[in-house]
Amino acid sequence: MPSLPLNEMNSRAREIFRLVVEGYLDSGQPVGSKALATADGINLSPASIRSVLADLERLGLLAAPHTSAGRMPTESGLRLFVDGMMQVAEPSQAERIAIERELARPGPVEDALAKTSAMLSSLSACAGVVMVPAREPSLSQMSLVPLGNGRALAVLVGEDGAVENRVLELPPGTDASALEQAGNYISAQMAGRTLAEAVAAVKRELADERASLDAAARDLVERGLAVWTEDAARRPVLIVRGQANLLDETAIEDLERVRSLIDDIERSEQVAALLASARDADSARIFIGSENKLFSLSGSSVIASPYRDREGRVIGVVGVIGPTRLNYARLVPMVDFTARSLGRSLGRFTGAG
Repeated sequence: MPSLPLNEMNSRAREIFRLVVEGYLDSGQPVGSKALATADGINLSPASIRSVLADLERLGLLAAPHTSAGRMPTESGLRLFVDGMMQVAEPSQAERIAIERELARPGPVEDALAKTSAMLSSLSACAGVVMVPAREPSLSQMSLVPLGNGRALAVLVGEDGAVENRVLELPPGTDASALEQAGNYISAQMAGRTLAEAVAAVKRELADERASLDAAARDLVERGLAVWTEDAARRPVLIVRGQANLLDETAIEDLERVRSLIDDIERSEQVAALLASARDADSARIFIGSENKLFSLSGSSVIASPYRDREGRVIGVVGVIGPTRLNYARLVPMVDFTARSLGRSLGRFTGAG
């Protein structure tokens, strides 16, 4: 059922709705009419409050998990609250200092990303996630070294001196001259280019029959590039820390949901796809429960914000994953602040921008 717009709710209904949502987010428990009757500014009897709660339940904004229990917000109610009523609380000075101090520590970029994920997990009591930026270093050369038994070692050298290698299966009868020819050709195409740019250039030349290669060398070129592009596609793109935080005091009552959530987080490609949908956002995006298919069964929420390099280009996404009972008002600005701090921190690393 579609939610009633806030401007169509009277002030009494809005205030009771706000108190129920805030009470539930704070305690994780349904909020009853007796508790609401003692709240400041609510001059209504429990019977009158129950009448308002029933109206909000009919609108699909609240739900009663058990007979005679209090009310808790539905996903539609949470969305209405987050979009129209929430008053965000900026990170405290201590939190800001802790985030910036941690990211200012020297070390490789991978350490900065891992620390960011762990820090968000610690500050939020959720699982912290960072989508790792795609690393596109410029390349220098590629060599194909015979290993025997129908295999060769494909060695990729970056302009920054980084060296990586992969084992390549060779077609029967491949000789050393074909390996050398293929390696020389790929190196010529790769010099000063990223892997993606080199692959595109080679594909164009091969399609146009402009490459001066014999059939064996051509086959090796295609195999050599394929092993690298496939490898890049399989590399993990997420750093996740703090899954244990999801096993909080309320998890005992809902172990199946927590198990489902942890299983969902293990599906790194799908989590990365969800985070990627926040890349174009100006600030944090909030995904509540079934609004995303991945976490629909576990009833979980994601707060994600893109982080940018010094030129303002989006290079990744950072966020938290937890139950729908999150302190959105605190965590949304915290995720945004962390994203900005991480972007500035990565500006220190070569290739981050």
